Amino acid sequence: MSKTRGYGQFCPVAIASEVLAERWTMLVLRELLCGSHRFNDLHRGVPLMSASLLSRRLKELDAFGLVEKRPLERGKGHGYFLTEAGQALNPLVEGIGLWGLKYMRTTFAATNLDPSLLMWDMRRWIRPEHLPVGRIVIRIDLTDARKAQQRYWLVKHENEQDLDLCLHDPGFDVNLIVTSDIESLARIWLGDIEIEHAIRSGRIRLEGPASLRLSFYDWIGLSPFAHLRPANPAGAHASVAPAA
Repeated sequence: MSKTRGYGQFCPVAIASEVLAERWTMLVLRELLCGSHRFNDLHRGVPLMSASLLSRRLKELDAFGLVEKRPLERGKGHGYFLTEAGQALNPLVEGIGLWGLKYMRTTFAATNLDPSLLMWDMRRWIRPEHLPVGRIVIRIDLTDARKAQQRYWLVKHENEQDLDLCLHDPGFDVNLIVTSDIESLARIWLGDIEIEHAIRSGRIRLEGPASLRLSFYDWIGLSPFAHLRPANPAGAHASVAPAA
């Protein structure tokens, strides 16, 4: 960061802000803290951030000693990992998320409901260990999304506990279809709507074997902020995007 862009103060808050208050920086840190390491995975978590800006921001975080680039343990190539100083930011990032959800709760304006980002966030917290053994394919149909973002596939491969999020049909038989509009699914994810109520009211529909439909409650997972309620629901801020 150029010295001319600093605050010119020795206060620790000012010094820390010179590093952390740059646009997109907190979201990049959020992605790293949530376990994304590959460049493409990081970019999926901040889709409106250009790839060139993301690359530059990662280099800046590396220069400040918050991020380091090293070989991936699985697969080829390199990934981005938080250093001890970067990991120490976890309570700060979590605290900002909790504050935002409590005092700046979104009213779910259509411009804030990015279906791809919602699916990427949800995929992180789904509990595949509660899914049946073997390959399981779950298709998510979003009824009011634009055509290119109406359908997603979650794939648990045989002998693996990780889930892949596919934007195109992976070619496997589908075991369960989950149908919902974007807002309802986002509200379920954030804990605004109880899953049982969403199913009874038809806001979400499940098609598939009873074993998968009944286990939906166990494997779906919710946002880590889902337990927190707005401080003032009637005055919730209208322009803030849903917490990831």
